[in-house]
Amino acid sequence: MNKNALILTLGILGSTCFASDTFGQQKALVNTDDSPFAKLKSVNMQDVKWTGGFWKERFDVTRDKTIPFMWSLYHDAEINHAVRNFEIAAGQIQGEFKGPSFHDGDFYKVFEAMASLYAVTKDKDIDKEMDRAIALIKKAQREDGYLHTPLLIEERWGTLGPEEVQKQLSFEKYNMGHLMTAACVHYRATGKDNFLNVAIGVADFLYDFYKDASPELARNAICPSHYMGVTEMYRTTRDPKYLELSQNLIDIRGKTEDGTDDNQDRSPFRDQKVAMGHAVRATYLYAGVADLYAETGEDILLENLLSIWEDVVFRKMYVNGGCGALYDGVSPDGTSYDPTLVQKTHQSFGRAYQLPHASAHNETCANIGNMLWNWRMLQLTQDAKHTDVMELNFYNSILSGVSLQGTEFFYNNPLSAKLDFPYELRWPNTREGYISKSNCCAPNVARTLAQVNNYAYSISETGLFVNLFGSNSLNTRLPNGEQLSLSQATEYPWDETINLTIDKAPKDEFIIHMRIPGWCEKASLKVNGEIQKHKLESGTYVPIARQWRKGDQVELVLEMPVQFLASHPLVEESKNQLVVKRGPIVYCVESMDLPEGKQVDDLIFDTESEFTTEWMDVKGSKFLVLKGEAIFQSEIDWNKKLYNPLNKDYSNRANLTLIPYYAWANRGEGEMQVWMPFK
Repeated sequence: MNKNALILTLGILGSTCFASDTFGQQKALVNTDDSPFAKLKSVNMQDVKWTGGFWKERFDVTRDKTIPFMWSLYHDAEINHAVRNFEIAAGQIQGEFKGPSFHDGDFYKVFEAMASLYAVTKDKDIDKEMDRAIALIKKAQREDGYLHTPLLIEERWGTLGPEEVQKQLSFEKYNMGHLMTAACVHYRATGKDNFLNVAIGVADFLYDFYKDASPELARNAICPSHYMGVTEMYRTTRDPKYLELSQNLIDIRGKTEDGTDDNQDRSPFRDQKVAMGHAVRATYLYAGVADLYAETGEDILLENLLSIWEDVVFRKMYVNGGCGALYDGVSPDGTSYDPTLVQKTHQSFGRAYQLPHASAHNETCANIGNMLWNWRMLQLTQDAKHTDVMELNFYNSILSGVSLQGTEFFYNNPLSAKLDFPYELRWPNTREGYISKSNCCAPNVARTLAQVNNYAYSISETGLFVNLFGSNSLNTRLPNGEQLSLSQATEYPWDETINLTIDKAPKDEFIIHMRIPGWCEKASLKVNGEIQKHKLESGTYVPIARQWRKGDQVELVLEMPVQFLASHPLVEESKNQLVVKRGPIVYCVESMDLPEGKQVDDLIFDTESEFTTEWMDVKGSKFLVLKGEAIFQSEIDWNKKLYNPLNKDYSNRANLTLIPYYAWANRGEGEMQVWMPFK
């Protein structure tokens, strides 16, 4: 039986599947509808649409600026060779592979952004562009399903060396993982199986490869996006061999003698209790393991994920949700007094409480990986602490990865930027349209911001979970087939009031779970104007159970005073410093807002200063800034000095403006600081 016949037999594809009366029921971005150990399900991709406010503005920029820019960029062979590599691999033109070995995967991320956009807009031009890209990708694919252009180009033009060695050293599985994920998203957004059939070939190849692969040959799991991709293929096709493959990926991992903490394979995952190594590889791995647990319920997987989560959130995560403190470091565990055995880690989690500011790496992809992992943990546990991390990432360390205008990007996201830093950082503190050294983060943030609506709500057998706040409309069907429609109106994160209006609800009692964010110390709740007596505890979901009627209204008020945060005493770089936060937004100071001649290091924060809010407009994007007063010390002569007497002059006061961290570096080059010393 051929692959298409198998899928038809399973009842997954086929012409009847896409009739107009059934295709409206598109599936979710991460589809846990039939995952036995997932407590929450996602709404379908088209079910939530932004109608105004913060996320509508960001979605519009993503739709109108970011994604068209990225699509054009990846088709421009003079700048980015990704699509040209597919043309060469397909035999359309002659040439050599150019660019990093993860170029394929980054193009698949741009494609996934297009598919996510199509799910909401139904733009026919997007559909046509995707079909053209799929035809090219399919033509490049080998008969056995293998698809990785660096190897295929060499194979086509007779320059291929030992194939297995090439697999060891490349981002082959990373590329395939993003292909499978993008294909599942495309299938759910369009109902077409043309890209899914390409992904089936890739998944079948991986199944055969890993069925016989030795642990040594299998440890080429650099940035293991294929863990998520394979499980999503199982959820899409229900082919049991893909679940078997997902299980095998975990079973075989960490059983080679040359594993590293950098790649999280020095030891088997079932022995890992703390986060280590490359932060993107780590968070992608943890997200993939969470996907597997949702299908198998193997206790040790969830136990380890929860242990690692606590290690990250309580000891290794920045105040803006960023992950991966170190450009380069040494593994805390895989080390020895023998220098030849010391293991280097790269773009990685450091030791507990090792969180530098100016040299903080915090790769945008790692911050996205952190969100993807916490989204899956929320589905498994229903615990609002995971939604808190997601929200922190979205508003701060993910959104900071792209400019307000949507066409310039950050690879890393430091907590401090200085003009006179004594050594050259690996990545600049200015955003770039094309990050030539590694452009992986730009397409990743493009697809993520096109998909935020998919994370706004979750559903269970008995109710709706309101995860993220923003003006939107929700039209979905519950597991029992009944329809639920409502609208959300709010100016969150700037305003503290969220209003829900029910348009259509189930006939029987139904629970709406409203999230009280972990940052919120005081909240109030009304239904149809009546104050509710529910316990409103920060970091929880509050269940409101009743028979809902059309026109019913829920009002949630989350008080947003300016908060001052201190760090754990063992975070040495933050000693006697504070962070300013209002609601979910982390604030920072930029040098262009300081008195003339002053630098960020001259600033001493005054906790007794009264802060007010004021709107600022930067390049058409509006946000609330905080206005107050601070102390600015007189200049100290540090020429040829490492130490100086303490400056006790606190008399010079001046106005202080703080802006949202995500908005820094949009007004020209300057200094920035999140953590500030205080009086």
